[in-house]
Amino acid sequence: MPNFLILGAAKAGTTSIYRYLKQHPQIYMSPAKEPKFFAFEGENLDFRGLGDEKEANYIVTNIDDYRALYKKVTNQIAIGEASTIYLYIAKSVERIKYYIPKAKLIAILRDPAERAYSNYLHLIKQEREPLDFAEALAQEEERIKNNWWSFWHYKHRGLYYIQLKRYYEAFEKNQIKVYLYEDLKNNPLGMLKDMFGFLEIDDTFTPDISEKVRQAAPIPKNKALESFLSQPHPLKSILSPLLPTSFREKLVNKIRYLNRGKPKLSPAVRKQLIEFYREDILQLQDLIDRDLSQWLKS
Repeated sequence: MPNFLILGAAKAGTTSIYRYLKQHPQIYMSPAKEPKFFAFEGENLDFRGLGDEKEANYIVTNIDDYRALYKKVTNQIAIGEASTIYLYIAKSVERIKYYIPKAKLIAILRDPAERAYSNYLHLIKQEREPLDFAEALAQEEERIKNNWWSFWHYKHRGLYYIQLKRYYEAFEKNQIKVYLYEDLKNNPLGMLKDMFGFLEIDDTFTPDISEKVRQAAPIPKNKALESFLSQPHPLKSILSPLLPTSFREKLVNKIRYLNRGKPKLSPAVRKQLIEFYREDILQLQDLIDRDLSQWLKS
């Protein structure tokens, strides 16, 4: 069984951290980054969102299958995995407490409004999310009610105070370590050194952080324009004979390039999210003793 867990949050750099930790000779990381066992032990999974039928394939619900993930552990000191669902699903706290009560627990938190939008863009890139962000937020309660996979819970997965408080109530404070996404961005080696110290392993080891986690391809900023470029259209039939093929291809590629990238979170929606999170952020500041005022800026 593991003796430490990365609890989340989703879209807060946990995949990069998982890869960096795997490099340390005194660490063994589960070959499956997110087995999600403690969140779904013994459950029959039936998620109802768009494309959710595949999610259950990656979840370990049986204790013997979970233990098998660690069968290749040899002399490593720190044994872990990184299931970001553990921060969100309340059941995880009780199951972790039952199986590994002395485990060290690590959380990495990101500005919840930006985290929610990054989560949304992830599903846009997978071509699963049909709505714009504001519409998706308005549909969230209904999606939760209808048992959509938790990755669709854009807003609710950012209520960190509520989620972390459960762990502080169940475990000793010295078992829990909380970092911010900004720590990873601004000083990744310093953060990893501190994490190694928390795990009581050699903190002089320096992992190679030059290889960043590959980002998904840029997505269209304007879906209608992308559709026009990709699909047959009467106007294109009229214009095509008037333009040389090479020029036409260059023009289309140029427009497609300019139309792709990471769309920005609209100020109006960010303001709406900040109001949703405000009380949770203020309480979280006191819980983890970190200044989170940047998260409250529109």
